[in-house]
Amino acid sequence: MRLILVEDNVRLAGFIAKGLRSAGFTVDTLETGGDAQVALGCESYDAMVLDLGLPDMDGLSLVKALRARGNGIPILVLTARDGLGDRVLGLDVGADDYMIKPFAIEEIAARVRALMRRPREAQSNRLRCGNVVLDMGNREVEIDGRRISLSRREVDLLEQLLRRAGHVVPRPTLESQVYGHDDEKTPNSFEVAVSRLRKSLKQSNADVQITTFRNIGYMLSKTDH
Repeated sequence: MRLILVEDNVRLAGFIAKGLRSAGFTVDTLETGGDAQVALGCESYDAMVLDLGLPDMDGLSLVKALRARGNGIPILVLTARDGLGDRVLGLDVGADDYMIKPFAIEEIAARVRALMRRPREAQSNRLRCGNVVLDMGNREVEIDGRRISLSRREVDLLEQLLRRAGHVVPRPTLESQVYGHDDEKTPNSFEVAVSRLRKSLKQSNADVQITTFRNIGYMLSKTDH
């Protein structure tokens, strides 16, 4: 799952991002509301973790602007404002959850996972192709009802292919969902991730295949046998 973290305190942002990555998330960090709006217009994210005290705008103004444009991204607000009125206002303008500083990274991760389990746009909580099923709530993959172990990147890659099963997904689209801007990667790291996912699916007797379309992208489809 790919998150956008909007926090202008660089040290705190680094601490939160490191903890969320350890919890299995891909995280992009930004310092201003303006940068966040630009990123959300160009990239696809599963949730936002938002500090209210931004240098260019109040975080609630960003929430209002996103909701006014019909952007339904789940938003977890982080703030030092501990008044009841502040919390009520934050929820009323469109935030989905609210946490008061100081906080524990484990709780942030748990709350984000909870937000992701909520129904969004009538989206099913399970993605399926052939005998492969991905439970979006707990990020677990089953093949013929048996749970298999995949790395976070393998699960993120599989999710994007399952969402567009039977269609070619452009490589840049896949890479943007699997790797955050701050993630370290080698020139062939994406091909390695695809190769590992292929191997994992084959070893688990999945009846799907990942087809490479050179210089275009990849497609997941059910095999004929």
